[in-house]
Amino acid sequence: MPRTSAFLYPWDVNGDPAAAELVAGLGVQQVTLASAYHATRALTPRHPGRRIVTARHSAVYYPADPAHWAGSALRPAAQTWLPGEDPYGEAAAALGAAGLDVHSWVILAHNSRLGREHPGSTVRNVHGDHYPWAPCIARPEVRDYAVRLAAEAAVRPGTTGTELESCGWYGLEHPHAHDKIAGAPLGGYGRWLMSLCFCAVCEQGYAEHGADPQRLRARVRDLLAPAWEGRPVAGELTGAEAAAVTGWRAAAADTFQRETVAAVRERARERGLPGFRVLLHAHPGALALGANAGADPARVLEHADGVVLPCTGDDAARAEVLPPFAAHRRPHTVLAANFQIVAGMGGSPGTLVDDAAHAASLGATELRLYHAGLATADDLALVRHALDRLP
Repeated sequence: MPRTSAFLYPWDVNGDPAAAELVAGLGVQQVTLASAYHATRALTPRHPGRRIVTARHSAVYYPADPAHWAGSALRPAAQTWLPGEDPYGEAAAALGAAGLDVHSWVILAHNSRLGREHPGSTVRNVHGDHYPWAPCIARPEVRDYAVRLAAEAAVRPGTTGTELESCGWYGLEHPHAHDKIAGAPLGGYGRWLMSLCFCAVCEQGYAEHGADPQRLRARVRDLLAPAWEGRPVAGELTGAEAAAVTGWRAAAADTFQRETVAAVRERARERGLPGFRVLLHAHPGALALGANAGADPARVLEHADGVVLPCTGDDAARAEVLPPFAAHRRPHTVLAANFQIVAGMGGSPGTLVDDAAHAASLGATELRLYHAGLATADDLALVRHALDRLP
């Protein structure tokens, strides 16, 4: 059976004496446990003391070191909705005692609290609106924050690896409370145009890649204008315009990814953990945004140990994301196929055996199950049955 990890939050484990053994009993070898996570409202279907956890803002689930953050313009916030100073450490210890490896799960470029407090550090769209949930990864203060957070949140006691999510560009799409942005027919390309950043740093980047920032801004506005009247977006950027935009954004993402991975590796070296694995949640599409941010397969596999790829859906979805990375795989590269296992959230735990086999045929070497803490007992029963049947 391929190595398999289930995602969990600390609150899925802490306060529930049965949680760690239940997860180990699924047949997984690893848990990917949130150490730095964005705001969310989550179910805890089996917890003996609660059914809903409301994480009111992005936070770290361990005691941040003030010395590590000295001189930083941006800093993580502590959580206040779980008891104890180190919920991550408590959960990691319980999971380790149940025989499970623990990898940290770190969210980088998705932080609404940070954006509200520092709007100038966020993505600024072509109309001048700031996206508080989306720090601009090209900005030096954001890269400094991400490097510090990656190092501290990834390499925690009892942890043997990490998975970095949102390690790249974020944009318009965001599951926001009471979201009401679907009225205009933007389509996929229009949403990408609305995700382009026009802060001073990005405008300078476009200029360095051959585009006049003001002309580019006017062009993007013209392309988007029909959508505000109810019509499709009017075409696409020209070849030269697109090359300048994607060239700058790819370069910024590559720098961001390399610096954060290097920071984790250095911290792991300092802690005497030479085998500490560093994976990125990623997508091979140049226009991909969000949790699975766009990453050039050849370049990212030069410095990361592997990637976690979104594989929920039909065969075509997996065929889109796995082969581009498989083409650049080295002997120990991890290509983890990530499957949604919560039926109520669009997952299909009943087809996990067939889906995993298809992913393996396309190059997947490991499995990720999202999300054991959110899944019902029926979902987990199907997962347990599937893992028993995997070769």
